[in-house]
Amino acid sequence: MTSSIHATLQAVTERIQARSQASRQAYLDVLAQAKKPGPYRAGMGCANAAHAYAAMPMQDKLMLRQERQPNVGVITAYNDMLSAHHPYEHYPELIRHAARQVNATAQVAGGVPAMCDGVTQGEDGMELSLFSRDVIAMATAVGLSHNVFDAAMFLGVCDKIVPGLFIGALQFGHLPAVFVPAGPMTSGLSNDEKSKVRQQYAQGLVSREALLAAEQAAYHGAGTCTFYGTANSNQMLMEIMGLHLPGSSFINPGTPLREALTREAVHRAVALSQSADTHGMGYQIDAKVIVNGIVGLLATGGSTNHTMHLIAMARAAGWRVNWDDFSDLSACVPLLARVYPNGSADVNHFQAAGGMGFLMAQLLQAGLLHEDVHTIMGHGLHRYTVEPCLDNGQLAWRNAPSESLDANVLRPASHPFSADGGLRVMHGNLGRSVVKVSAVKPEHRQVRAPAIVINDQKELAVLFKQGLLERDFVAVVRYQGPQANGMPELHKLTPILGSQQDKGFKVALVTDGRMSGASGKVPAAIHLSPEALDGGLIAKVRDGDMIALDCDQQQLTLEVSDVELAAREVVTPDLSRNQRGTGRDLFALMRQHAAKAEEGASPLLHHL
Repeated sequence: MTSSIHATLQAVTERIQARSQASRQAYLDVLAQAKKPGPYRAGMGCANAAHAYAAMPMQDKLMLRQERQPNVGVITAYNDMLSAHHPYEHYPELIRHAARQVNATAQVAGGVPAMCDGVTQGEDGMELSLFSRDVIAMATAVGLSHNVFDAAMFLGVCDKIVPGLFIGALQFGHLPAVFVPAGPMTSGLSNDEKSKVRQQYAQGLVSREALLAAEQAAYHGAGTCTFYGTANSNQMLMEIMGLHLPGSSFINPGTPLREALTREAVHRAVALSQSADTHGMGYQIDAKVIVNGIVGLLATGGSTNHTMHLIAMARAAGWRVNWDDFSDLSACVPLLARVYPNGSADVNHFQAAGGMGFLMAQLLQAGLLHEDVHTIMGHGLHRYTVEPCLDNGQLAWRNAPSESLDANVLRPASHPFSADGGLRVMHGNLGRSVVKVSAVKPEHRQVRAPAIVINDQKELAVLFKQGLLERDFVAVVRYQGPQANGMPELHKLTPILGSQQDKGFKVALVTDGRMSGASGKVPAAIHLSPEALDGGLIAKVRDGDMIALDCDQQQLTLEVSDVELAAREVVTPDLSRNQRGTGRDLFALMRQHAAKAEEGASPLLHHL
């Protein structure tokens, strides 16, 4: 199945290994100190043990007292406000029952917060979103700190939640870990139709009632939103990195197959805890696994948020990754999937066309994935070129389709949608940024236009309503970085910029903030580093300055002389409104200590 590894894949992997020698070894030293033979509760003080098991049924207590059978800790991000996490409500009881089937026990070790970026887009709460990842990581560590678990299971789906669980899990990387998806909601109103209504509303062509009806038709039930944003990119990552069961990422909730997969995930966690050959999660996540994750992101046109999340996730395991690694891999990894916003299909169509099993088989055959990695299924990524099914009511796996069942959605590596992954690092006097061009038409990838400078995304909506955007322009949205205001997503800009592009204007976005995981058809140089509040040149851009953005040449240039720029003073806007209210007061330390975007934007991982 596997071809020889592509030279770029090998080179990027080796340089990550080389630059990470000291930090990786320091991490492994911590794991070695934590790992011990036998159940982790063995030899625990009687009072400690009594507290840990006080509420458990008697049969479970008897097993735990024997100190022989595994005890699985569950970290859950359940709440019933997030459609993606609503299905987790009944997972704990299912997990406990499945554990008893294999003579083990399971406990919910802790819950972590889970916010919905879809609810908070454009609202004050979005300024807590990015750092919620780090709160989740800390809450995960608190849950597992009781040290009475022999394996761990993680229930989470959405944007910051899976990266946070992942980072927290690596603090207990001596334990085997299984991530358990909940699946996408069934398809509703098409993403193209939803986007069209959004643009019409922005132009004043349809009513708020029509917009709400369209949104409710798109987001209509339990499960992950069906477009390919950060949440579904998370699911792809956990599977291609070997932490999900094969083919489990995109099975709809509430189905017999979904329940069977969840039961099997429990059995797998128990089996891993009992095997002498088991590699804890921290050992499993080696440089090859990190590179496989980046490849999967590129091959599927995944979320730009992972140009930060994956870096932070890797750093938590001692691996140092940067944007050049993403860019070099993007140049050789073909785009094999078109799922909205990179196409009209949703993740249910992707699954029906062949899903992850087909995708991974194609990448392995092309030498674009490391096959020799550890997964929760054992050694070798070939174990993931399958899809799950029910055979007489029992879970089974069969080979994934050898050919795509819909070439408009999923293609073989020999006939990709494009020869590269569409994620590029932009360079120039403004700094470094990333741009995702997989959904940007070639004719829109070069923009040279005067700047319109704003310090709040809501200002652009005002200019739009006043009719002041009827021209070519580059929207420069600054003071949106992690240190300034927590780096909220700027998804509310998308309908405005898209509608102006549709009118024939040359339009682009330059920002030290984030766009949504659903970054789309307008060229957007995002995550600009250094950010405005950290001395970035973006703070000196003025209205009317000419900016040239060339996605193909990876150039981002402010066409103002060095002499003129040196003479300009920076006038920092009043950011006090971004620091008070809606919980933002509590996140001041995180803003003050946040790393640069290219370093993962985490306030927690500087020392690693």
